[in-house]
Amino acid sequence: LHYSMYDMEPSDKPRTFMKLVCAGLDTETVVGLHMIGMAADEVLQGFAVAMKMGATKADFDSAIAIHPTAAEEVVTMGTWGTSPQATGAKVMPGTTIPDPKL
Repeated sequence: LHYSMYDMEPSDKPRTFMKLVCAGLDTETVVGLHMIGMAADEVLQGFAVAMKMGATKADFDSAIAIHPTAAEEVVTMGTWGTSPQATGAKVMPGTTIPDPKL
């Protein structure tokens, strides 16, 4: 939020990195949230209440994002394995990797 409304190049804005940790293939209970960036402490404190109450990934997905903030990325994260990076996860833990077809 610190730089969200300023007229500056996106590449000049500070980056924020985050990871949502879920447990259970059926419920995906949120058991951890890691964040590095400006005001991460303030963002994490808000989500700590939801986690303490047993929030699931579906609960996070159904929340309305506050725009423009870095915190909105927590509730708009894609599903496992949808990372556009070549090094991103391709298979959800606990699933079977199919044999490649040659």
